[in-house]
Amino acid sequence: MYLIAHEHILLAAGFTSAEELATRLEKSDYDLGINPVKAIPIISDLVNDYFAGDLTALNGIKVRQPGPEFSQAVWKAMRKIPVGTTMSYSDLASRAGSPNAVRAVGSVCARNLIAPIVPCHRVVKTGGDLGNYAFGLDYKEQLLRHEGALQ
Repeated sequence: MYLIAHEHILLAAGFTSAEELATRLEKSDYDLGINPVKAIPIISDLVNDYFAGDLTALNGIKVRQPGPEFSQAVWKAMRKIPVGTTMSYSDLASRAGSPNAVRAVGSVCARNLIAPIVPCHRVVKTGGDLGNYAFGLDYKEQLLRHEGALQ
């Protein structure tokens, strides 16, 4: 898993290359410069704790990603989905204050640059089908199994 942070605030995370994540950063964040390190104090520890079994550890990571008001509302609601549970795109749209914006929620999930810390993997289709995941359904399924949302 790759992480990009600035002053202990996570800007990007994911299961792709750091270079790919960097290309998706807002220009102002990209212009801060990317300096490869083996670990980011506090953030790397919390990510490692999560994968070691402390499933609430990711909640302690501060994040920032640019986006319009609706996207911010969706990402904020996403972070409130409890570990070990899933939520439908429809329910997430309601939680974000726009119950009819189900497709827009899917687009916001696809633009989430801080997965799995902003847990778009916990968002599924109505009826429980997994739906999509930017890093592939194998990653989504593994994360949901790790959290106990899938058997």
